[in-house]
Amino acid sequence: MQLTMLGVGSSAGTPMVGCSCATCNSDNPRNKRTRCSSLITLDTGENILIDTGPDLRDQSLREDIKRVDAVLYTHTHADHLHGIDDLRAFCQIQRQQIPLYAKEDAVEHIRQKFGYVLREPSGDYWDLPVLRTETIHGSFELFGTKITPIPVLHGRCHILGYRIGNLAYMTDVSEIPESSLALLQNLDVVLLDCLREISHPTHINIEQSLTYIGRIKAKQSYMIHMTHELEYASLTNKLPKDVFVGYDGLKLHIN
Repeated sequence: MQLTMLGVGSSAGTPMVGCSCATCNSDNPRNKRTRCSSLITLDTGENILIDTGPDLRDQSLREDIKRVDAVLYTHTHADHLHGIDDLRAFCQIQRQQIPLYAKEDAVEHIRQKFGYVLREPSGDYWDLPVLRTETIHGSFELFGTKITPIPVLHGRCHILGYRIGNLAYMTDVSEIPESSLALLQNLDVVLLDCLREISHPTHINIEQSLTYIGRIKAKQSYMIHMTHELEYASLTNKLPKDVFVGYDGLKLHIN
C-alpha cells in the first residue's frame, strides 16, 4: 500500500494566523502544515481516508485525489471532522455512497452535527454528500485488508488509532494503554502524535513520543500533528536513526 500524509499540522495549522515566528515565516515547504489527515491507497486501487479535516479540499487538489472509497475517523474534533462536506466531490465523481467508519460515540456525533450528509443515493441527485456510517466494534476487513482499531486516550476522550497491515496511525494521543501497545508489535511504519516540546494535557510531546516509539520498535517512525513550535530541520537534527519528521505530501510505500 501507499500512505500519503495529507496534513501533519495541529488544529491551528502552520503557519498560524497572526504569528511571525521562525517556523511560520519559514521558506521551507516542509514547515507548511495543513490539518492532520492521511490517505491509504491499496494495491487494489481503493483509497481509504483517515479523517476529514477542514483542509480536505486543498489537500485533495494538491495530491490530485480522484476518489475516496471509505473514511476511518479517529475522533470528531473539528480539525479531524469538519471537512466532511468536501466528500461531496467524490460522491459526485464516483456516483456512489461512501462509508464512514467510527466508534459508536463518534457515529452519534456525526449524526447529530452533520445529519444531512447521511443519505441513500437518490437517482441522479448528487448535490449533497451521500454517506453512511458504520460503527466499529473491533477488527474488520475493508477491501480485503484487515483494519485493527487501536484504543488510545486523548485527554479524557477515548479515541482510535488504526493498524492497517504493518502500518499504524495514531494522532491526538495523550496515552497509549498497555493493551493497545500489545497490538503494535512487528510494525514497518508508525505515525505518531508529537505536538510540541513542552508537555500538554491532551497530547504527547517530543519526549513522550520518542518513549512510545522506543517501545513500539517499528522499522520507521514518523512524527505528525505538530504545532508551529516545532521547526522541521531543527527537529530532524534531534531525532535518532529511523525516526523522522512527517510533512505534508510525504508518500510512504509499505509492504
